[in-house]
Amino acid sequence: MKIGCHISVGKGLESAVLRAVELGAESLQVFTKNPRGLRPKKVDYKDAEKGVALLREHDLELICHTPYITNLSTPKEDLQEVTIRSILEDLHIAEAYGASGAVVHCGKHVGEGEEYGIKRMVETLDLILDQYEGSVKLLLENTAGQGSELGLTIPSLMEIRGATRNADKIGFCFDTCHSFAAGEWSEETFDRLLEEMEQTGYLQHLVAIHFNDSKAPFASRKDRHEKIGKGEIGSKALAKFLVSEKLQHLPVILETPVDDEREYAEEMVYLHELRGSGAAAGQEG
Repeated sequence: MKIGCHISVGKGLESAVLRAVELGAESLQVFTKNPRGLRPKKVDYKDAEKGVALLREHDLELICHTPYITNLSTPKEDLQEVTIRSILEDLHIAEAYGASGAVVHCGKHVGEGEEYGIKRMVETLDLILDQYEGSVKLLLENTAGQGSELGLTIPSLMEIRGATRNADKIGFCFDTCHSFAAGEWSEETFDRLLEEMEQTGYLQHLVAIHFNDSKAPFASRKDRHEKIGKGEIGSKALAKFLVSEKLQHLPVILETPVDDEREYAEEMVYLHELRGSGAAAGQEG
């Protein structure tokens, strides 16, 4: 398990990787471009090559994240075209950065209904992935269920993946806060969640975990990240992810609220402590 955090890539990939090393991260996540816009980004390939070399040197795993405002289920033709172009670009940037996956938020049906939203999302994914032949997987992230968000449950995510023409190019990123806020898991139901991941085949395609506590209560349908142990989920429940044998091959990325990235260094130390104490407790039991 590679414990890491989200890092700004504003000064380039090389700088982001050096920052991750400085903070003691074993993995990191960066945005492909401005998270609040879909404007094209010109890639600095020399910087990307240096960044990838550093990733390999320090045995770091990189995950990319596409812009927040992407809507795979948009009913508007012009926005769908922009979305397709944007995510294709994100996949190519992620490939240049040496990432194992590019996270994308599931679609919002914006009043058109869940059935329409899922159908439209599948259509958009097909139009994107029909054109992409690279090695980076597009990672669907489970949602908290705010507004008209789709993709709250493990079965629904597997249904979306299975309905596409390009299922082999699609993986998953699991967000602990989103799933808790969607009412899909808690400390008491962790084992059931893991069992569902296995039985549906989701676990086989899980590429990364976003590791966040929640400011909002269970089943609130509100996406509000909190520092580990400071929110409604709590350290004891979250530690179950860190010690589960079935999740040890995955990068665990902190997206908790910080004023300065240096705060992640202390939080990552805490995660290692949680993982160590949890594993020890399991051996004693």
